[in-house]
Amino acid sequence: MQTKLIIEQHFHGCFGIDFNKASVDDVLYLSKEILKYGIGGIFPTLVTDSVENIKKATAVIKEASQKQTSDMAKILGIHLEGIFINPEKKGIHNPKHFLAPTIENYKLVEDDFIKIVTLAPEKVIDAQKQRGTEAKSVSSNENLISYLRSKNIKVQAGHCVGGDLTGCTGVTHLFNAMSGVAHRGETTALSALVDDNIYTEIIGDGIHVSDKALKLVFKSKPFDKIILISDSLPCTNYPHPLREGKQLLASDRDVGAGCYEFTFADEKVYYDGIKAISKEGTIAGSTTMIPKIIKRLMNTIFRTSTLSTTNREKMLSQLVLNPYSYHNIDLDGSIEWDEDFNIAKVNKK
Repeated sequence: MQTKLIIEQHFHGCFGIDFNKASVDDVLYLSKEILKYGIGGIFPTLVTDSVENIKKATAVIKEASQKQTSDMAKILGIHLEGIFINPEKKGIHNPKHFLAPTIENYKLVEDDFIKIVTLAPEKVIDAQKQRGTEAKSVSSNENLISYLRSKNIKVQAGHCVGGDLTGCTGVTHLFNAMSGVAHRGETTALSALVDDNIYTEIIGDGIHVSDKALKLVFKSKPFDKIILISDSLPCTNYPHPLREGKQLLASDRDVGAGCYEFTFADEKVYYDGIKAISKEGTIAGSTTMIPKIIKRLMNTIFRTSTLSTTNREKMLSQLVLNPYSYHNIDLDGSIEWDEDFNIAKVNKK
């Protein structure tokens, strides 16, 4: 079967490259290599960092986008995941750099190449209250959410606990780093599942979200509102030095038991070749790219007696198309898949 090229809207790097620290050449190299995996469009994602570092990384990615050639995955914009999130659901993010989600603070890092912003909607309300503005919901007055929407930026609720998703276009990595499904009260995950207008990112690597929870998503949400992401880390598709006899980078360290240590988001992360976690056991991100996630989904939770191969192919085609609809963009090129849902061929045009 054939689909469009994959769009990756949430990933922090791969091939040993971290978008927060990358050079222009790093970004260009990554965008060229990743096309070989069927990924034709990317939104490099920045984790929480200092204002200075975010501005620097934004400038690097933007410059790289202007130097791209036709044999590279197109850099479509930046996903700013950090700085405006809730410390209660910080995940791997460093709270030292968190800022109140106000228009004034956003302008410290503002750039026309930022196309997606993840924030905690309840902190937007808190910021309004602290300014003495009456705010019962995020739609009460002009705030960061309405400001971002006026700039045609996708606003996603993530690393948050609130259930009021007013003004949000999507939810960042559903279930992870947010209040979960509950039978009383409003939670982020519950609101996302029952709102048919909200797009939901989901990590289907089998580590971030259980298969039963994944089945709940695919049964609850309109299929055209589900966006597969990897949330991949720099160690993704990078030789595991302790298993392949490679030399450790200067910033890496052998910590035993087949694990090595690297730094991400100012935090020490431990990678064993399968998953990457902090010292406290927090999942830092995935170590898998979207094509592997697709193959896993197609051959596990979608492989049932009631789903024919044709139906699974239709589901795959729709999942690949969803980011195109969300961002109202189009890309040339296609992917040819074999019967086991491996990528057989990538056609750029």
